[in-house]
Amino acid sequence: MTEPLVVGVDFGTLSGRAVVVRVADGAELGSATHRYRHGVLDRALPEPARPDGRVLPPDWALQVPADYVDVLRHAVPAALESAGADPADVVGVGTDFTACTMVPTTADGTPLCELPEFAANPHAYVKLWRHHAAQPQADRITALAAERQEKWLPRYGGLISSEWEFAKALEVLEEAPEVYAAMRHWVELADWIVWQLTGTYVRNACTAGYKGIHQDGGYPSAGFLRELNPGFGGFVSEKLEHPLGQLGSRAGGLTAEAARWTGLTEGIAVAVGNVDAHVTAPAARAAGPGQLVAIMGTSTCHVLNGTELREVPGMCGVVDGGIVAGLWGYEAGQSGVGDIFGWFVEHGVPPEYHDRARELGLSVHDLLSELASRQEIGEHGLVALDWHSGNRSVLVDHELSGLIVGQTLATRAEDTYRALLEATAFGTRTIVETFVAAGVPVTEFVAAGGLIRNPLLMRIYADVLNLPLSVSGSAQGPALGSAIHAAVAAGCHRSVGAASAAMGSVRRGVYQPIPRNVEAYDRLYAEYTALHDYFGRGANEVMHRLKDLRRSVRKGQS
Repeated sequence: MTEPLVVGVDFGTLSGRAVVVRVADGAELGSATHRYRHGVLDRALPEPARPDGRVLPPDWALQVPADYVDVLRHAVPAALESAGADPADVVGVGTDFTACTMVPTTADGTPLCELPEFAANPHAYVKLWRHHAAQPQADRITALAAERQEKWLPRYGGLISSEWEFAKALEVLEEAPEVYAAMRHWVELADWIVWQLTGTYVRNACTAGYKGIHQDGGYPSAGFLRELNPGFGGFVSEKLEHPLGQLGSRAGGLTAEAARWTGLTEGIAVAVGNVDAHVTAPAARAAGPGQLVAIMGTSTCHVLNGTELREVPGMCGVVDGGIVAGLWGYEAGQSGVGDIFGWFVEHGVPPEYHDRARELGLSVHDLLSELASRQEIGEHGLVALDWHSGNRSVLVDHELSGLIVGQTLATRAEDTYRALLEATAFGTRTIVETFVAAGVPVTEFVAAGGLIRNPLLMRIYADVLNLPLSVSGSAQGPALGSAIHAAVAAGCHRSVGAASAAMGSVRRGVYQPIPRNVEAYDRLYAEYTALHDYFGRGANEVMHRLKDLRRSVRKGQS
């Protein structure tokens, strides 16, 4: 062996990517990406499972678990080839996943959708993080917890999300009891992929705490669950509870089968599973108190460490050691960011912009960003709400929807595009101000993920937040973070903190707020806040009514 290497694999919403990293200094030697063959199933199940051409109801988002195994088969060997690495030098593998992404399985981990009797049942498939159809169940969980004054509810900002484990499981019980009855394990995909690599099911402490309502050593009581639904009382003991693995620890060794998939050596260390956002904090050397890390891709997840336990309204959770040991890890998020920009480019931009982008050799995103960057702040006369995928924080309401105010016949595509960029920054500012008001300081904003490549977006965020904006030094922050955890699991570094110092990468203070821009954005943010509270805090229920109408029409079509 020359210098030891590790592999980090990041499973995103549309693809998985692998990176080969040197343990000594975090140098990324090679990487590869593999797109999921089935992508996101939000209209129908894949052929031939689709019965009678039925479409999926609104707010559904499913995936096919075999697509994740294909990432191991294709992206890992390709990354090794790209790095020119000898697989014998790789000492460990780490993985991260979107969350909360769930799959019902048999006792041996077989997804129910892979069984012939359930291939046509949507509830047997992976429920992606952005599957929001369990909102009614989430509302009932929140209401009952508030009524019973459950001590765990304030740890989640007083609201339980439709994206999380209990709401989605209750949805399965109530809409597909046959699937629920056959399900032996309700598994986070962060743990399922490690199960495929090691042959051992280990539940990671991160998703258990943030998505599984695991606080102070336990889950919601059986009595609480029975009040939700008499058939739900045994959910924890029968389908969820499992020994927890700590972050950075070894889940097991690579199986012979997984070694054949990946081209790696049987028996090397596989780290306990983790979440894309949480592994990115160490990758960006931003695991200290006050450093808010935003992993900006199709959605944005915000993670932040604090020295004290605080109750923050509308957050996604606070977990002792949820990011690194010894600190309280806070999480918040926005359900749509890059997805919103992509939706607009695909469905709202006239053909002439696409033609011009091709002529210039640019993407449409780059063209719109370049045109929008020529504008003064407020010149477009627009303000938008970034709720096209609902609101994760701080309202925790996925029945909300997007809004653009101020459009006229003079409005052009670049105007709307810039307003959408700004809306996501305003949503992040709402989260930051909520943390600060609750006594959790935010002193630095660290951006990671694919969207850091857009300088206009980064400039907008620095000015809207009035904070120094640092940028992750890696274009593959989550994959690097998973590699860092793999190095710890393999015994190459004594702790995640030590591995972060040796292997992490960040460019500090790349964007500094410009005072006149800050002042201009303060005025626009005041308008955003007025719309946010009017439509999001119950003054006007039109968004909810429209969602109800859409559901009823779609139900009649299915």
